Amino acid sequence: MNLINAELFKLRTTAIWWIMGIVLLPLYAASVLANWAQFANTSPDDAAGTDQAEQVRAALEPINVATSLYTSGQFFGILIVLLLSAIIVTSEFFHLTATTTFLVTPKRESVILAKFGAAAIVGVFVWLLTTVLNMIVVPPIMSQLDLSTQLGEGAVWRAIGLNLLAFVLWAVLGVGLGVLIRNQLAATLILGIVYVIGTSVVGLIFYLLTQYVAHWFENLQVLVPTTASALMISGTELPGNPRDGSVPRC
Repeated sequence: MNLINAELFKLRTTAIWWIMGIVLLPLYAASVLANWAQFANTSPDDAAGTDQAEQVRAALEPINVATSLYTSGQFFGILIVLLLSAIIVTSEFFHLTATTTFLVTPKRESVILAKFGAAAIVGVFVWLLTTVLNMIVVPPIMSQLDLSTQLGEGAVWRAIGLNLLAFVLWAVLGVGLGVLIRNQLAATLILGIVYVIGTSVVGLIFYLLTQYVAHWFENLQVLVPTTASALMISGTELPGNPRDGSVPRC
């Protein structure tokens, strides 16, 4: 615990945490507004075919609307957690404190485990922040959509709990990637670009393979980490592709 406290102290005594917080809040607000707009402006009548209409109708069921809205901000929240977790490692080399750290604690596995623990705490904190905000802003949105809050449904709390698991897993992944990419600037740029642009590119590739090669390629989307974490909270169906007429989420 002393090592974990030391890692958290290193993080909170630099400017990076509040910079990331300033970045997160508008991204979170954009996610909520995007999800709200999708549910408010989507109708099964707008779908191109019967299958797509059924997908949209299922997405617009109250429980599915609730699980999506109450976990709004996952995509960008996880991005912030991923970057902060990597920085927990790369900052040692950026500020030239790695030598001192390993001299004070010669067992390197203990240092890395402490960084995993600190990153997990960061993931929990960001999840808690977005979840509290969702609990405040989503009930009025549900009312505007003529739906009840659905907070009495176990599926909603299951989605929120699995959302927490997703944040923690991405935090652990961030530390691992930080160990591999020790340059702080390179790690931040590579992870940010791969996470945001790579997700869209891979999604487009799977869409093309599904449409023009074989439909079973759609099931392989679970191999993409961002799709897998979204699937954790969306039930048993793969999240909709923006081009297939279903309702995407952020």
